[in-house]
Amino acid sequence: MDEQEELRRTVRALLERNPPARPAPDAEPGYDEAAWALLAEQVGAAGLAVPEEHGGAGCTLAETHVVCEELGRTLAAVPYLGSAVLATQALLACGAVEALPDLADGSRVGALAWAENGASAPHGPWDPAAIGARAEAGGPTGVTLTGVKEHVLDGARADLFIVPARTEDGDLAVYAVEPSAAGVRVEPLTTLDRTRPQARVIFEAAPARLLSADGDRVLDRLLAVAATALSAEQLGGAQRCLEITLDYVRTREQFGRPIGSFQAIKHRLADLYVLVESARSLSYDAARALAEDAPDAGVRATTAQAYCAEAFSTVAAETIQLHGGIGFTWEHDAHLYFKRAHSAAQLFGDAAWQRARLAPAVLGTVPAGASA
Repeated sequence: MDEQEELRRTVRALLERNPPARPAPDAEPGYDEAAWALLAEQVGAAGLAVPEEHGGAGCTLAETHVVCEELGRTLAAVPYLGSAVLATQALLACGAVEALPDLADGSRVGALAWAENGASAPHGPWDPAAIGARAEAGGPTGVTLTGVKEHVLDGARADLFIVPARTEDGDLAVYAVEPSAAGVRVEPLTTLDRTRPQARVIFEAAPARLLSADGDRVLDRLLAVAATALSAEQLGGAQRCLEITLDYVRTREQFGRPIGSFQAIKHRLADLYVLVESARSLSYDAARALAEDAPDAGVRATTAQAYCAEAFSTVAAETIQLHGGIGFTWEHDAHLYFKRAHSAAQLFGDAAWQRARLAPAVLGTVPAGASA
């Protein structure tokens, strides 16, 4: 659509004029506050998918998809995925709109504290069945949370935690917790991908506020949202890797001619192009299904993430190989894309877990249109 392409051009131009900062090896984990402020103030990116009556632009997840792709292209260290997409969509799915205006203008950052380690196979840390955090009666708000959440995106700088936990009856519910509340401890993590800060969040009888008692429905929606948005980031990163590699092979010469003219290099680049374009088709198909609330949106999201994760990892690895010696150095961005590709491939469930979730729908043990 013309509006989405205009949004793409606006975001890309903004990021080209103000290139996102690259984290230093010894820097504390954190996001690029200057880049985040520009995106929120000049583009309104933080509130794209927030209804107008709650301070947002009233767009759909199709528009946030475009922004995710552009941010993945530049590896901008901003809390867009965690706050503007996941936290915002969690609040909307819960019907808890009070915090939306502050998230929509970027003045506050929300974080979805979901994943838990130590789950037994076959459940991964993002599987709703693996959630063991407990909600119990008590405290000043009437409910307290106890548990440890891992891989919380931008958790060290978050102003609001959205936390799925088990009720005393064993059901899943979703709660809001203030980071400053008693019983909350946040530990920044040193991760492979320095452009995406993560944290461990420990809740010890922390006061919480119930957002939704129907946690299964909320998390099912959020898994589809997360998978689709992440596939857009992976697509953007893979596209940029292909672009910088094409630029390099056109100028790097061996035996008196550009290496891009060699047949073996052409074949490898053609394979990468097919991977990127296939990833684009799957990612945007998932975004369309989600924006239209299609009954098979979950299946399409799962398919997109499983494919895009492996496509990005492959393209990023080939980028390093085709750049030769310079591709292995810290000074070149190739290593940043490689790290993002492999760390992002583990978010919200790796490709093997996504395919396992997809299998029932493909094999016909559930209705073909059902969410995976």
